[in-house]
Amino acid sequence: MAESQNQLIVRKLEQLDERCRQIEQQIADPQVASNPARLVPLTKEQGKLAPIVGRFREYRRLEKQLEEAAALLNEPGSDGDLRELAEAEIKELEKKKDALLEDIKNALVMSDDAAVGSIIMELRAGTGGEEAALFVRDLYNMYHRYADKMGWKVELMDFSPTDRGGFRELIMNIKGPGVWAHLGYEGGGHRVQRVPETESQGRIHTSAATVAVLPEAEEVDIDIKPDDVIEHVSCAGGPGGQNANKVATAIRLEHIPTGIVVSMRDERSQHKNRAKAWRVLRSRVYEYYQQKAHQERSQARKSMIGSGDRSERIRTYNFPQNRLTDHRINLSLYCLDKIMLGDMDELIAALQDYDRQRRLENL
Repeated sequence: MAESQNQLIVRKLEQLDERCRQIEQQIADPQVASNPARLVPLTKEQGKLAPIVGRFREYRRLEKQLEEAAALLNEPGSDGDLRELAEAEIKELEKKKDALLEDIKNALVMSDDAAVGSIIMELRAGTGGEEAALFVRDLYNMYHRYADKMGWKVELMDFSPTDRGGFRELIMNIKGPGVWAHLGYEGGGHRVQRVPETESQGRIHTSAATVAVLPEAEEVDIDIKPDDVIEHVSCAGGPGGQNANKVATAIRLEHIPTGIVVSMRDERSQHKNRAKAWRVLRSRVYEYYQQKAHQERSQARKSMIGSGDRSERIRTYNFPQNRLTDHRINLSLYCLDKIMLGDMDELIAALQDYDRQRRLENL
């Protein structure tokens, strides 16, 4: 079983190697090199393939060295010392080759995720009123602390606060190497069980929040025609002083083909709100078309680690028991206090490992 899987993977790697050579030839063509519209997508694809293909070429070099050592071992008349050296070299080369293939397999199934260095996270309060809004605040703090620990940059793009310091909704951008590979599993329904700050009788309540995680699409990834977008401009409203209420700074974008709507009112500048709204719209539309174009991939991912659909309950945060349970992988961790402070390493590593195994099985 493992052998046949390895053969399939080697064939796939041969195809990627060939594609890499084709890209190298195209980039060397002066007509391509002078045309950014053709050059940029090719260099992005090359950048994604290069780490895997480089390792595969090293794998092929090890295979060649193995063949040479085996030929030396089987050479008639070779003396005992030489044969002993050849046997030791074969053993060492086999070990290196097997380890490298495992490394390549992991990179192959996770490379798309590793290549995404910017995400849009949308957090919204669900059932539970004010307590749900406070839970959104706590989730935001948890992700922010984890991002700080990883050295990523967090940008709060838009938020709707409540009187008690919670958030009805919140949109943020997190940038950094591997951010999607670590936080891409957070999409879905998050449930909290605890005694709310608003509860005077000490009773445990259950509230919920939803999280959506989208890779931030660049303009080169998705071309949205301006004619397909209706823009509405209005006064921002809410906190921010008289200027925010009198000057038309809030932006609402509606993408006609998909029906996706984005509102942005955080900044006092109409220009800044428009730029942020377009970033969110681009990412949502990109994800919409990606989902449509890759139904098989989406179904496979759903069977592995969950769909990321907001209606799907993925996790429960039980504060009285200091327990976090991820329902997708049946994992319970009794260190919720540490996780809420941003210590998410054990949780994310378990999700990544589970996902990696499922993807290898589905190759």
